[in-house]
Amino acid sequence: MSSGLCRTAQADDLFVEGTAQKRAKALCTGCPVQAACLAYALDHRVEHGVWGGMTEREHRGLLKRRPTVRSWARLLDTARLQSGGGDAVAGPRPA
Repeated sequence: MSSGLCRTAQADDLFVEGTAQKRAKALCTGCPVQAACLAYALDHRVEHGVWGGMTEREHRGLLKRRPTVRSWARLLDTARLQSGGGDAVAGPRPA
């Protein structure tokens, strides 16, 4: 995603394991394309790296909890619009 906050990060910083994932997830905080990035990873079943502020383990858990979702992009966009611009997975941002 060309407008993502991670565009200047090294790929090795996003494809990490263990506690380094917290630093990778922090890159996503406040990113304007976080939801689109997450939707891409979920829709394409990307199995490695931090995408949209979630680890691969969190991706797998979300996919397992919501197996009937056909388009994460559509779901996240709809949820964002309904919540007034908050994060569709975590909920609305505080004012």
